[in-house]
Amino acid sequence: MTLTKCSGRDAISGERITIEFDDVIQHLNPAFSESIDDDTYVAPGFIDLQINGFAGVDYNSPEAPAEEIARSLRVMFSTGVTRCFPTVITGDPAKMLGALRNLASVREDAMEAFHVEGPHISPEDGPRGAHPQRWVRPPDLNEYKRWQEATDGRVRLVTLSPEWPEVLPYIEALSRDGVVISIGHTKATAEQIQDAVSAGATLSTHIGNGAHSVMARHPNYIWEQLAEDRLNATMIVDGIHIGKAFLKVALRAKGIERSVLITDAVMPAMCAPGRYMLGEVEVELHEDQSVRMVGGTRLAGSSLRMDRGVGNLMKLAGLTLPEAITMATTNAARAGRVGGRIRGVQPGSRADVVKFRMVDWGIEVVETYLSGRRVYSQTPAEADAAS
Repeated sequence: MTLTKCSGRDAISGERITIEFDDVIQHLNPAFSESIDDDTYVAPGFIDLQINGFAGVDYNSPEAPAEEIARSLRVMFSTGVTRCFPTVITGDPAKMLGALRNLASVREDAMEAFHVEGPHISPEDGPRGAHPQRWVRPPDLNEYKRWQEATDGRVRLVTLSPEWPEVLPYIEALSRDGVVISIGHTKATAEQIQDAVSAGATLSTHIGNGAHSVMARHPNYIWEQLAEDRLNATMIVDGIHIGKAFLKVALRAKGIERSVLITDAVMPAMCAPGRYMLGEVEVELHEDQSVRMVGGTRLAGSSLRMDRGVGNLMKLAGLTLPEAITMATTNAARAGRVGGRIRGVQPGSRADVVKFRMVDWGIEVVETYLSGRRVYSQTPAEADAAS
């Protein structure tokens, strides 16, 4: 079998390399060719653990056409994403189940698993965020089992608040199933957070968001999660959701090794500014790329792309390229338990590869490979051949 080759500077080590692969990486060799541009890099494909919709498609809609979901994933490849966790948020139980079943019917390799954000979150204004209050409800193991039945066991990440009395046995049960439990949209006390971590929670969802606008200086649920070394934390780095100062502090508290870049993108991402419906909520994509509920200032997801997020980590937080890439790749794989992706670009890993160049605003994706197949290329003829 002829192996595919991809050359460039290793985004982590900076060395010039050639990767040879079929569906997995077979060889990693030094490359001495002078044709390799110093500004062209290769890295593992990006992994987004939280994406509610993209390119005009709402993953929370049970009626979203399969071909439109597949199209949105093809657009996502242009941003370097090779694996994602489509995310279904708090809603009517039947509609949440329908959305999960609909997503699971789309057999696309890029949809690694599913993230259910809610409905077991805080009902209080502020921590609840844009989730509809009337559908917030306590943990229910039977409802979880219905999610898994609808997706053939592909729900791998659940965001909840530890403030519910029934939460600890729920966390323990899901953890035994291999589900990642993430704390988010919460007003939990320090004790409730510690108990949740001891029961199996390993992640914080978009730390610094889904919170009261005014809270006690200390203690509070943000500091408690930042200080807990057993929790990784995801961050929306669009320059809108969290400020530069908080981003720097959060990265110092968690360390790069426990920090994960996500988009929390919603269906207006990569669309024109205007009004859109996210389930039963009307939102507006503004010129500054923020997505807000119509009639207010409350954020309702983001329009962030992972390639822009990587660039923002370097610009806003002063991270190096290897640090930013690590947050978008191996850290995400470890936090989301994505098999074959934890070691990065190494022989035996899945051949999910992104090739990009450095530009003024960050990075620009040149090619994307998913399990060895080229799924995106800047060159139209090559892109057509790959589709």
